[in-house]
Amino acid sequence: WQMSEAAVSEMAELAVEGEKKLSKKELNKLAKAQKKNEAKAAAQAQKGEEAGDNAGGQDDGEDVSTGMYGSYGLIQSSDVKDIQFTDLSAINGSLDGQEIWVRGRIHATRSKGKTAFIVLRQRVHTAQLMLFVGEKLSKQMLKFVAGISKESIVDVQGLVKKVEGDGIASCTQKDAELHAIQVFVVSAAEPRLPISIEDASRGEHDASGLAGVNLDTRLDNRVLDLRTPTTQAIFRIQAGVCHFFRQSLSARGFTEIHTPKIISAASEGGANVFQVTYFKGSAYLAQSPQLYKQMAIAGDFDKVYTIGSVFRAEDSNTHRHMTEFMGLDLEMAFKFHYHEVMKTIGEVLIVIFKGLQAEYAHEIAAVGSQYPAEPFKFAEPALILKYSEAIDLLRKDGVEIGDEEDLSTPVEKQLGRLVKAKYDTDFYILDKFPLAVRPFYTMPDPHDNRYSNSYDMFMRGEEILSGAQRIHDPVFLTERAKLHGIDLQQIQSYIDSFKYGCPPHAGGGIGLERVTMLFLGLHNIRLASLFPRDPKRITP
Repeated sequence: WQMSEAAVSEMAELAVEGEKKLSKKELNKLAKAQKKNEAKAAAQAQKGEEAGDNAGGQDDGEDVSTGMYGSYGLIQSSDVKDIQFTDLSAINGSLDGQEIWVRGRIHATRSKGKTAFIVLRQRVHTAQLMLFVGEKLSKQMLKFVAGISKESIVDVQGLVKKVEGDGIASCTQKDAELHAIQVFVVSAAEPRLPISIEDASRGEHDASGLAGVNLDTRLDNRVLDLRTPTTQAIFRIQAGVCHFFRQSLSARGFTEIHTPKIISAASEGGANVFQVTYFKGSAYLAQSPQLYKQMAIAGDFDKVYTIGSVFRAEDSNTHRHMTEFMGLDLEMAFKFHYHEVMKTIGEVLIVIFKGLQAEYAHEIAAVGSQYPAEPFKFAEPALILKYSEAIDLLRKDGVEIGDEEDLSTPVEKQLGRLVKAKYDTDFYILDKFPLAVRPFYTMPDPHDNRYSNSYDMFMRGEEILSGAQRIHDPVFLTERAKLHGIDLQQIQSYIDSFKYGCPPHAGGGIGLERVTMLFLGLHNIRLASLFPRDPKRITP
């Protein structure tokens, strides 16, 4: 039982005034209660003094930073704030003394006493934010900012201060930091993250001995994984591949086209096709834009290219196969020989490689720091080997393989090592494939009908492009389709498109993710796909 302070006071007054005669037992109880309350008051006073000391002499009830920190709440476009933002990448010593606004994520926080160090991140760039308790920044504000969860998005007004000496080792912006004036939460992250950005920024077998994040966990939490500097760099490089592809082909007079992805017949033949319900019948997802590129050539487009999704119903759970990927496809009419096209494609790929090395050196280095690989090497002009020459190289290295046998994945890699050792290039073209291993629309070799006017292109011993001269004669095309067991009714419109005169033409299809993976030397194509699809994964 404990008497309240009011009760103790009232009983004391009664005792003094003599309005009530207290027993000895009640007087002892009164004395004990008074002593206890005095001790409590002394403890509270001491605690208040310590809190005042820690807050720079302020009273706990006073907050000099009121209105300078907090949360915007849910932004629903109800008003417009007149704020000019500066990119984190632009923060440097030349802005010393300027007040700026930035928007970024809370990457890391370290708080002790009257000081807090925050690392802000905006895509691949990071900068240090400092908070000091003082006349213009309260203890309450420091506590609030230090308590914001990692990966939350914040708006910060800060004073840029130049950093002398070696700079800030832990940030990309090394010669300047921000001193906080205002901090507001734009979007708060949950306090507990399924993976940390620091862990995801390490390889699975990091030299530091610290645990990284395995591939499945990365892909299950892809939104967080996409925020790492390495993943950001991978997809900037991939965007560069598309940019140089478009730029190079446009400069050569190509027209970009867009082709159907829902088709009436398997475009490559065979069973590796996704069948879908199409109203009262069935349709297929396109394995290639091949037929429509050719029809565009027959329609006098002369040179065309397209970038779009390609679907392959192959139950292949390997490091380089996906059921949906982005195809960079092109088709081109030629005058007399398909090598006009084959060499053009080789030149376009070399433009891509040179462009990436010249304009994306920073991103290539960022990826290499997490996934080390030998720099990609290529010859100019591209090395061209005949299929028969490749077979000879393999046989000399102990491989038992027939003249018309297709190359398996291990044999492709072995050939890549042999070519690299002999010619010092990671990129080469293999010409004159056996006809038996190519699609029905491939033109046979006029001098040896065992072979065809077809070619593949390789990076680091793995195929990135398959192409050929196409059959542009409707009678011959019909014969080849029958040999492949294709229902002529389903491709009749395709065959008919060549009945009215069509120039000789050739082309090829490039896998965007494979080019990205192999240029960077990544160990798995899924790292080069934003949201990969394979036989076991259709989410997220």
